[in-house]
Amino acid sequence: MSEQNNKPNQHEPRRGHRPGGGPMAMMKGEKARDFKGTMKKLIQYLNVYKISIIIVFLFAAVSAGLGVAGPKILGKATTKLFEGVMAKLAGTGSVDFNYIDNIMLILIGLYLASALFGYIQGWIMSSVSMKVSYNLRRELSEKINRMPLRYFDGTNHGEVLSRITNDIDTLSQTLNQSLSQIITSVTTIVGVLIMMLTISWQMAIVAVLIIPISMSLIMFIVKRSQKYFKQQQDYLGNVNGHVEEMYGGHLVMKAFNGEKKSVEKFDQYNNKLFGSAWKSQFFTSIMMPLMGFVGNLGYVAVCIMGGYLASKGTIAVGDIQAFIQYVRQFTQPISQVANISNILQQTAASAERVFEFLEEEEEVAEAADSVKPESVNGSVEFKNVHFGYNPENTIINDFSAKVRPGQRVAIVGPTGAGKTTMVKLLMRFYDVNEGAILVDGHDIREFSRGDLRSMFGMVLQDTWLYNGTIMENIRYGRLDATDEEVKKAAKAAHVDTFVHTLPDGYNMVLNEEASNVSQGQKQLLTIARAILADPKILILDEATSSVDTRTEIQIQKAMNNLMKNRTSFIIAHRLSTIRDADLILVMNHGDIVEQGTHEELLAAGGFYANLYNSQFEGAIAG
Repeated sequence: MSEQNNKPNQHEPRRGHRPGGGPMAMMKGEKARDFKGTMKKLIQYLNVYKISIIIVFLFAAVSAGLGVAGPKILGKATTKLFEGVMAKLAGTGSVDFNYIDNIMLILIGLYLASALFGYIQGWIMSSVSMKVSYNLRRELSEKINRMPLRYFDGTNHGEVLSRITNDIDTLSQTLNQSLSQIITSVTTIVGVLIMMLTISWQMAIVAVLIIPISMSLIMFIVKRSQKYFKQQQDYLGNVNGHVEEMYGGHLVMKAFNGEKKSVEKFDQYNNKLFGSAWKSQFFTSIMMPLMGFVGNLGYVAVCIMGGYLASKGTIAVGDIQAFIQYVRQFTQPISQVANISNILQQTAASAERVFEFLEEEEEVAEAADSVKPESVNGSVEFKNVHFGYNPENTIINDFSAKVRPGQRVAIVGPTGAGKTTMVKLLMRFYDVNEGAILVDGHDIREFSRGDLRSMFGMVLQDTWLYNGTIMENIRYGRLDATDEEVKKAAKAAHVDTFVHTLPDGYNMVLNEEASNVSQGQKQLLTIARAILADPKILILDEATSSVDTRTEIQIQKAMNNLMKNRTSFIIAHRLSTIRDADLILVMNHGDIVEQGTHEELLAAGGFYANLYNSQFEGAIAG
């Protein structure tokens, strides 16, 4: 029997799809909910790096300022060269190359200094952006460990992964490239404007007239692009989640010929991502050509005005050359600011998703004066427990039971009875709505979660092994265990008998899905891990239904070794395997309807007897 009560009520809204945010909202093309608020949070987060950022801004401004001074100085050299050539043609003088050489040396010094300041600010900003990325990823990782299981039961894993990878990468790139560019662009715009006014106010007015046109284009494009950047980030999370789920369960997907449906669903997500990404990138890509076009209009107007003023002798040739350079410098930073405004929209969308996750409700805080018992006896009491994944839909009603130290307690019942839910409550993955669960007379909420869970060992139906050696996977039960202790636990779990038949023995590396060992071998490895942990209380979710009879016998022997002198809770799927239990709790619809030994319950001829006989008759009929 599979357990279905290990997930929230189906009518409970999924955390990753709340109204106003997430993919469901993005289907309606909604913008980032709070651009200003998100940017304010980001600035507050960066406050710890304010000295470095101030230095970056100063160096970026100095670098840009030195670059702005170049054309004005170069213009003097051009004017001197022009005057010298004209004087030589008239026979009244020659070109003053010493003056020009000095100007060139000054220019080289200016540009070298500008490059040096630019390099230093780039190096500092790269360091800051990497630290921010590192700290955000660490905070998200720590946050995941503080999140209640309820959140992950109702959220696509790809959504969480997308925040850790894509969204933080976007923040990092913005910090590394765009922040200093904003200062450089603004400094350049202000500096160039001042320089242009000192050369010719008439030409400056002509050049400045392009700003309203440019700003109108910027506002038009930004207004329409903001929502697509938010959509792009959310749909990317959907694509990641689908790929992760399909890859993780690709054997099942193939076994049920689900390839077509999987590809269709991927295409659906991918098409949405394509649509939003295409639109956001389109708006970004047309920004530069449009700004270039407007800039060229201003460039042509300035050239005409400059020629007119030069013909009247009111402006030097070198100043015209400098002014034309400034016009080019003037339009480029405006284009950069326009492009950065789009990047900031995407950054705000990513930052909003990251901060949204960091602000998610965490597990209930632990008691300040938590109980720390010197030893654990293993007595457990369920005292009038009420619980529902959704408070409006209670599925455990007034559950009460007492378990003495060392007893083997089987929890049986039909699918949806609440068996796995009781185990999750015992481990405090969820907190009860009413009543209490006591271990050695103490409410489990009085323990720290770490201390509470260290009392328990778990062997679940779904085995979990990671990409590492067999030795490392067993040692996960107690990380400070020696190799000899690991092998001793392996022998007790009947792992040692098959390990020597594998390539490299205990040093064989399990692949990511542990598919290079059999299902029964995986189960024996998890039992060895539990034996090594040496817990006082055991939770066993039998996993023998998917293995052959011989392997089942091995697993049963290993589990018997594991249960010696320990309080054990056995979630029973095959009733034939729990005949020797000291106490059988029969659950139905969240309540204990019967309790007693196997013989007592059969003799009573009630719910358990009917359940047991139906399994037995089904086995005979099969």
